[in-house]
Amino acid sequence: MNAERTGDTANLDPTARLALGELLLSMADDEFVIGFSDSEWTGIAPLLEEDVAMSSLAQDEIGHAKALYELLAGLLDDGHDADAIAYDREPPDYRHCRLLDHPRGDWADTIARRFLYDTADAVRLEAVASASWAPLAELVGKIRREERYHVMHVGAWLERLALAGGEARVRLEDALERLAPDAATVFAPLRDEAALVAGGILAAPMNDLEARWRTMIGPTFERLRLTPPPPATEPERGRLDHTAAFEWLHSEFTSVRRLDPAATW
Repeated sequence: MNAERTGDTANLDPTARLALGELLLSMADDEFVIGFSDSEWTGIAPLLEEDVAMSSLAQDEIGHAKALYELLAGLLDDGHDADAIAYDREPPDYRHCRLLDHPRGDWADTIARRFLYDTADAVRLEAVASASWAPLAELVGKIRREERYHVMHVGAWLERLALAGGEARVRLEDALERLAPDAATVFAPLRDEAALVAGGILAAPMNDLEARWRTMIGPTFERLRLTPPPPATEPERGRLDHTAAFEWLHSEFTSVRRLDPAATW
């Protein structure tokens, strides 16, 4: 496959096709899981403005997931639509990063998790913004316009909690410490990602993207006197071994679907 943008999957060799499917699934599952997790703040956020804002962010993420699942369904062409991919798998089959396996927790947990995820996702989106596969590049262009505001929003909250001192800062520091072992799992290596890089779909390997992310967040952590996250201890398992917290969330977001999987809503 050459570097010219194309939407023709026939130009993808089998290895690149499988690798692209894994990339799409990991991105979609990330957006889907964080979207549903943060939607739990609807009605209970600490401020009315944040009730609205968090609901809007969650809706954005689920919309991004839907669009990515649709690309994946078209790529696989195996009779499964976006809803089937999203809802009809068992928990071990999801490929979201372990950072998003942590329970919702309190507001500091949510801000810490979202800051780590949104900044990492921004680096990943930049790496596929010029993808040689046109459908992905076009979709990412739209997603990035929304995600830019997500990063601004959570960055303001991270600073607010860090500079508040007292219990607010302590809770933020505790949350970052709990999330630290899984913070970099957005960049868990993908199977055959070398084919994505060679094919012009991914700008660089995941370990290079992780380095870019650390450079990006480093000044913020230094300015706020926060401890930056360490490297993942088992990066190759960063999208596996999901927790009981995710199993509970999975039971919630599949509950309506399970009532009648064949129904048209």
